[in-house]
Parts: sequence; C-alpha cells; structure tokens
Amino acid sequence: MQPPEIVIFDFDGTLIDSDEALLAPIDLLGASRSDVVMGSAVAQECERLGISLDDYVDAYDTEVSMPFPGAAELLGELDRWAICSNKHPASASTELDRLGWQPELVMCADAFDWGHKSLVPMLERLGLDADQVMLVGDSGGDLRCAEEVGCRFVWAGWNERVRTHPHSGVVANTPLEVLNYLN
Repeated sequence: MQPPEIVIFDFDGTLIDSDEALLAPIDLLGASRSDVVMGSAVAQECERLGISLDDYVDAYDTEVSMPFPGAAELLGELDRWAICSNKHPASASTELDRLGWQPELVMCADAFDWGHKSLVPMLERLGLDADQVMLVGDSGGDLRCAEEVGCRFVWAGWNERVRTHPHSGVVANTPLEVLNYLN
C-alpha cells in the first residue's frame, strides 16, 4: 500500500480541544449539554436541540479552543493536509486564522448542505482516490466518513473521549504517532 498523499483531519476533538467551547453555547441557550451528540453536524444538532444556529454561532467563543499537545508539530511535519468538519465555517475560519494554520482545503458544514460531512466532495475537489488519503478523527461520524469512501482511518487517541471509549482499528495515542501510519 502506498503512503497517503494527504492527511485529512476532523477539526473539533481531533486537532483542537474544543469540547467545552462547543458545549458552552448550549448552556447559554438553555439546552442541556447532556443531550448533545458530539461529532454531529452543527445545524442538525441545533435543530434537534431546538436552538437557533445563528444564536449558537454568536455564542461560540472562537478564542478558547487550543490545539491538542503535539497537533501543531504534526501539521508542521506534513506536506499536505486538509480539514473536513461539521463545524460552522465562520467559527472554523476564525480559529484557523488565530492558530495560523493553513490547510490545503477546508470543508465545513455549509459544503455538505448543513448535513453530516462526507469525504466524497473532498476527494473530488482534491482530485484524489480514497487510497490516496487518510482520515484522522475522534468520532463514529468520522469513521463513517472513512468507511463511506474506503480510505484509511486513524483514531485520535489523544482525545479523552477516544481513550475512555476504546474503539477497534488503528489508534494513535499522540498526534505525532500519526506519522507512524503514513507508510
């Protein structure tokens, strides 16, 4: 098997430790954080919880989420990387600018008609086949994206949710361990 030409990352919970930032607006808007399904498409989750997407985005603090330790170093080692996220594009853009990160391609919730993300349009935009990419993520939704196209998948084991709910398949315990799965 050839090494992937590009690594595609989920953003929230994979590159940045954003659980609290994602849940804080839920609290402010009167919904229960215990009802939130992490990894869901932002518009669908807001609708399910009975809150306005615009209000959620306005309440979301783009200054608090920080990269997981080792994430920035990993990105610095990669020739090509991209982001596939269920996040609102305005929040993602602001956070990426703040972090100084410049992925080759970013596709957020709006690129998927506000439904759950998919690698299909990403592969089309990148001009690549599934065997040329690897997806790194922290949720069952991320795994489904990889399975949908048949690409390699690595669990972001540095995320507490992944560590406390073991999953089958390849798990990287630190971001830099992802490099071990590129060959």
